[in-house]
Amino acid sequence: MTEPTPSRPPGGWLGPGHAALARPDPSNLADVLERVLDKGIVIAGDIKVDLVDVELLTIRVRLLIASVDRAREMGIDWWENDPMLSSRARALETGADDE
Repeated sequence: MTEPTPSRPPGGWLGPGHAALARPDPSNLADVLERVLDKGIVIAGDIKVDLVDVELLTIRVRLLIASVDRAREMGIDWWENDPMLSSRARALETGADDE
């Protein structure tokens, strides 16, 4: 004889005894992307190649994924001063005044 499984209430939460069994509602890709862009995500890592205690190569990777508005809130706005990405910065660099 098998025990009846509890019916799942709306939202999927079965209580503290069933925390391991509870699953959050499935999210679609758009929800995940919206959350990542809203909150931001940082991926960091180092790759180091040594040969007999001699460091040959070190690659440090830092990746931040966020929306433009969120990046500005964090004080990141390098694209506004890069002449390759901003016509205003390019005009300032060449001395041309567009006003």
